[in-house]
Amino acid sequence: RVISDIAVSDAPLAVRGMTVSYGEKPAVFSVDATFEAGKMTAIIGPNGAGKTTMMDLITGNTRSTGGTVTMYGKDITNHAEHEIARAGLGRKFQIPSVFRDLTVFENFEVAVTKQQGVFGNLRFGLRASEKEKLDQIIELTQTSDVIDKRACELSHGQMQWRELGMLIAQDSRVILLDEPTAGMTQGETYRTSQIIKALKGQHTIIVVEHDMAFVREIAEKITVMHLGKMLAEGRMDVIENDPKVQDAYLGSGGIH
Repeated sequence: RVISDIAVSDAPLAVRGMTVSYGEKPAVFSVDATFEAGKMTAIIGPNGAGKTTMMDLITGNTRSTGGTVTMYGKDITNHAEHEIARAGLGRKFQIPSVFRDLTVFENFEVAVTKQQGVFGNLRFGLRASEKEKLDQIIELTQTSDVIDKRACELSHGQMQWRELGMLIAQDSRVILLDEPTAGMTQGETYRTSQIIKALKGQHTIIVVEHDMAFVREIAEKITVMHLGKMLAEGRMDVIENDPKVQDAYLGSGGIH
């Protein structure tokens, strides 16, 4: 197993012995991983390696059959998804889940306000601190040019950036991104990398991604999964030269 030296109690997110089986075949088996505060980790691996299943286990979308998930030492294993979100863990899926009939500004407003209920949020408006935070999110996500557009009018890349902004607005201390550049143009991918890199130090970010050029651009640590297990972790230069990793990628085009 690959086990970080960071104490689990201090880690924003840690999994120990994480396992889930479908029938007799485990999809993820006895995985140990610890994610450092403010760091950016990319999870890579061939198709079927268990990357998205691991995300599902962490966020409560899939119930584990063994092991634990903790946030800052608090056990969140198999908790309801909304409880995990309230604990400060946010996930961006490959398909954005923004409010399509609201403007970009209204999407951010709903996410940043502490009032309960979507329409209640819009009706009561924002506190001064919330307005300041919203301005920072607009600047960070570079969305001032589309701030008054309805979400349904946005391009694919713009939709992805909107959802990133909503995760930031919700005070997600740990952010999980599932293939954030899928379907993007080269220019959109570069812009996404700049937005994500700007979050470094403020959020603990975990990215599942197939675009290795993008991974090289953003990730401080690479975690490799293969056949439902943690295979290796480290800097990109170390991972690229690891014989175990090279063997795992044989037949899938290698790491490019």
